[in-house]
Amino acid sequence: MYLKTLHLRQFRNYRDQQVEFFAPKTILLGDNAQGKSNLLEAVELLASLRSHRAIRDRELVQEGASIGQVTATLEKDTGLTDLAIALRTNGRRTVSLNGENLRRQLDFLGVMNAVQFSSLDLDLVRGGPGQRRSWLDALLTQLEPVYASILQQYNHVLRQRNAFLKQQRQEGDRPVPVNTITAVPSAELLTASEDASAIPPDATQLAIWDAQLATIGSRVIRRRARVLERLAPIAQFWHQSISDHKELLQVNYAPNVGLEEDDPAVVQQAFLAKIQQRAIAEHYQGTSLVGPHRDEVEFTINQTPARQYGSQGQQRTLVLSLKLAELKLIESVVGEAPLLLLDDVLAELDLNRQNKLLETIQDRFQTLITTTHLGSFDAQWLKSSQILTVEAGRIHPS
Repeated sequence: MYLKTLHLRQFRNYRDQQVEFFAPKTILLGDNAQGKSNLLEAVELLASLRSHRAIRDRELVQEGASIGQVTATLEKDTGLTDLAIALRTNGRRTVSLNGENLRRQLDFLGVMNAVQFSSLDLDLVRGGPGQRRSWLDALLTQLEPVYASILQQYNHVLRQRNAFLKQQRQEGDRPVPVNTITAVPSAELLTASEDASAIPPDATQLAIWDAQLATIGSRVIRRRARVLERLAPIAQFWHQSISDHKELLQVNYAPNVGLEEDDPAVVQQAFLAKIQQRAIAEHYQGTSLVGPHRDEVEFTINQTPARQYGSQGQQRTLVLSLKLAELKLIESVVGEAPLLLLDDVLAELDLNRQNKLLETIQDRFQTLITTTHLGSFDAQWLKSSQILTVEAGRIHPS
């Protein structure tokens, strides 16, 4: 796939800017805080409907405006596609394909694929489990757009269940007995013909949330496990190549609920069993302690945890290997090469890692690169690249 045009209106610090791309590699050159990362953020938004730099849409709309817009023309094997996102300060968002507004944002996902690599990605190794889960979920959403809906459902049930547990704790209720919780496996079983009067109301309600959490949560767990199973060997290959076969990277999925086999019924039963084990602790803490919202992804180098003991160079090699693996995996699943967004990372990499990255890219992946200077690029790269200067939300050829 190839991004042909990008138009930003009242987006971040861009008032009205159109960019046409005519080379496999585009270098965005400029000082800090001029808008280089904002442009990559707009592309990221088109690919994933999310930004790793903003929580609310109003942060993306230019100050003083009520609506911002990102539009683009994408060339794929199937032809040209026009994409558009309208962002509003009140939070209402509109997405459209080829001029037609979509009722479901889910239908927008998967049209454009992109892999972003920035200095912030080092937090994949250094940061907490939540950052690794977010990275994994973002990758899954590109590979399986329906996953966004599954994750949304899970988070909704999780919020409802947490609210119920919190209410129980505040009211000083006794923890619901484990054998009572398992008596009502799902809401559908509570029919008028059954003697529900024998079940305490709190136990009935909690059992409903348990069943829903286990059903949807098992779908999240199984998908996460499958994608990491495919990604891990690719990342391991790249890591060995960059480290000259001196280091062995292992990427392990550590689900909060044990995953002995990829069978929905088995995973759900394991989920419910662990809920029973943690019932008293959940009651006293007033929150859900079981489920994929507590999963971990473990990175080890030569059997040593990379988070605690990896050097800065090892951590950078690890993240670079993950990003290269993402590129290859998305390409193999989608059937087309995704875009690569490099946000001021070349300066973070030593010459060996730079060369590995640049060799991999070549002209195979359309690449947008931000930088404050051109010293990291060799003459051949500069000759084959489109170089644009970014100054205070304005872009012009260098």
